[in-house]
Amino acid sequence: MMDWLHTAIQWLGENPGWLTAALFGIALLESLAIAGVIVPGVAMMFAAATLAGQIDMPLFEALVWSGLGAIAGDGLSFWLGRLFQGRLDTLWPFTRYPRLVARGERFFHRHGGKSVVIGRFVGPIRPVLPLIAGAFQMPAQRFFTFNILSAVGWAPVYVLPGYLVGSAMALDIQLPPHFYPVLGLSLAVLALVYLVFFRVHWGLGGDSSLYRYIEATVTRSDFGRRLWQTLSSERPQGSEFPLASITLTVASAALFVVWALMSMETHLLDDLDQGTATFFATLRSPLIDPVAVGLTLVGDPMLLTLVTVIGVLFFLARGMGAAALHIVAAGITVSVVTSLMKAGFAIPRPEMVSVPPSSFAFPSGHTSGITVIIGLAASFVAHEWPPHQRWKIYAIAGLPILLIAASRLYLGVHWFSDVVGGLLLGLSVCGLTRVSYSRYDRHRLIRDRLSNGMLLSAALTTAGYIQLAFPYGMARYAIVGG
Repeated sequence: MMDWLHTAIQWLGENPGWLTAALFGIALLESLAIAGVIVPGVAMMFAAATLAGQIDMPLFEALVWSGLGAIAGDGLSFWLGRLFQGRLDTLWPFTRYPRLVARGERFFHRHGGKSVVIGRFVGPIRPVLPLIAGAFQMPAQRFFTFNILSAVGWAPVYVLPGYLVGSAMALDIQLPPHFYPVLGLSLAVLALVYLVFFRVHWGLGGDSSLYRYIEATVTRSDFGRRLWQTLSSERPQGSEFPLASITLTVASAALFVVWALMSMETHLLDDLDQGTATFFATLRSPLIDPVAVGLTLVGDPMLLTLVTVIGVLFFLARGMGAAALHIVAAGITVSVVTSLMKAGFAIPRPEMVSVPPSSFAFPSGHTSGITVIIGLAASFVAHEWPPHQRWKIYAIAGLPILLIAASRLYLGVHWFSDVVGGLLLGLSVCGLTRVSYSRYDRHRLIRDRLSNGMLLSAALTTAGYIQLAFPYGMARYAIVGG
């Protein structure tokens, strides 16, 4: 099977004018009902995207054509479902995959319209979900809204890996020594940290046996009972003590103090800082620089302030003044503490970029700020989910935080210890804010036009800021002498 794929890619390399059509067609087939199961769409898309990177096709063009193909494939599947509703289990080729269709039906019943978005990223059931949505008479306007939104996220996930590999091959990028062992070890450590964090969070949820045991122990005394009642949320469906938030606050604050003392009073972290800085310096390339600059701009104080204002206005419009006040307090707290500690520790930054930030290094303000903003946003959303499922929200929220933190290391404006310190400080403030807000937590957050408007405003503000600040950012973070 791979022989014909190799032949096709070789032909496309000789006839690059057909590459846009190929990207569109592959994405369409990969998303089309049942065909997406038979056709090796992932391998084909990776190969085509690699070729696009090699011939220097504009990335935006590759993303647009791939996204349009995915939208078309899902759209055709949806209308096929409408056409054959009630007969899917009697028609070929659906009769060859009865379990897959049944699994798609269960997934659709469980997640409703969201399954169109979620399912685009979930393995084998991806090509059948639009078919199921059509068969179950999902409104076309609603389906195509989810279809287009999910394609916007799908295209980068499927195109970027191959495109970056192709661009790297064209540029002949020299990776630093031991790149793959370091990458593998870093991912393993990160996965372990994720596992421990989410396992502890899960164990402290309101429906866990440990939570009930701690509640029974604390409430034996009058003081403990009053404390439990004071800090517990007052939702109509039941109260919940912020045990996970208290644990996060205490653990991250304690670790931050230890880490800060190690950074200031000892030389234990010096080799790690220098080694990390050298590693990322050798990794710098014209291909990755724009991505890193774009990521780091998301953590700029100006943008975080604008997004915070949007969030505060949203909660005020909801009549949730306490939530708005806590968000403002969290933003001010992390900003003031970060500035004071930078001045107090006075640790110099790495000297690697053309216009380094004027403030001192420890802790990283970008990392602490983005941790608070995204962490609080995730906590408000996660609190509407059952306790045993909240880890999913935090897992997703952790990715942009880690990417922005990594961008500071890649660009050479922070030491590794600065980034870890910023992360721990941000988690401390985030946890403390949630503990304080818990007693005012009385209303559910619902998805409506107001919340959609807030999300759209935040997204447009972020995109606009990056667009305006990007040219200066590229010049500012250029390598000294580069």
